[in-house]
Amino acid sequence: MLSVFGSVALDTTRTPFNTEERILGGAATYASLSASYFVETSLIGIVGTDFPLEYRSILEAKLDLQGLSTKQGNTFHYDSSFDYALSHRTTNKTELNVAADFEPVLPPGYPTPKYLYLANNDPIQNVQLFSKFLSPMITMCDTMEYWIRDRRDQVIRMMSKFDGVVINDEEARLLCGSANLIKCARTILSFGTKFVIIKKGEHGSILVQDDVMFPTPGYPLEEVVDPTGAGDSFAGGFLGHIAAKNSIDSYTMRQAVIYGNVMGSFAVEDFGVRRLIKLTREEIDLRYKKYLDLVRL
Repeated sequence: MLSVFGSVALDTTRTPFNTEERILGGAATYASLSASYFVETSLIGIVGTDFPLEYRSILEAKLDLQGLSTKQGNTFHYDSSFDYALSHRTTNKTELNVAADFEPVLPPGYPTPKYLYLANNDPIQNVQLFSKFLSPMITMCDTMEYWIRDRRDQVIRMMSKFDGVVINDEEARLLCGSANLIKCARTILSFGTKFVIIKKGEHGSILVQDDVMFPTPGYPLEEVVDPTGAGDSFAGGFLGHIAAKNSIDSYTMRQAVIYGNVMGSFAVEDFGVRRLIKLTREEIDLRYKKYLDLVRL
């Protein structure tokens, strides 16, 4: 089993072409739904009493929700706007609500996952949850600009405890103080993690280990609707494939990066998680094969 801990949100997303209010989103939502196409996946997070039953039903159909808490109050709400190129996002409003002081409490008998992904939560919170599990096979974490600026030392300490780190290019440069992404990856490896994946948006991603460097392009799309959640969907696809193969050999890791890019490409084709919940495994594998054809010499 793969467990994902992070935000479950109601997102308001504004583009020059459309606005969608309070749609299902959140880092853990994207990552867990993406991973669920590869392996049994559980979601750990919190929602408020305003969380729509329709959204809960969507999650229940695909995920184990034993670790999803409900608390009196409102669900985390994130309001943002994209520019015409859909490449730059501006935060309009962040309402933490019930997520503000959330301390995850796992129900009795909650199984220890073999694979664990802790999304861009408070690094202290991530380490606390990590300590509740007994030796998962593979662990991976994410972070974001806010934590790097506010709790850099704790971010580095968190990364030292995890097998893998997934981070976007801007965050990597901010954390490491270098414009060169390879140098950034090497710096993050020096913190103690075993592998680093730097996400580069529409330009793909790069996997770096001590003796491996594997750059990949993004999957070319004719239309992007909503870039929200692409990176989290990447993470879910990446770790989901590894969990399904139950292996971290070099070939599987490279396959996983490509599956991550594929899942991210699906996520941006509609607002919120709408495209992810309508997918079939056949569509995923077909796009994976098309991707390989595109990059094969």
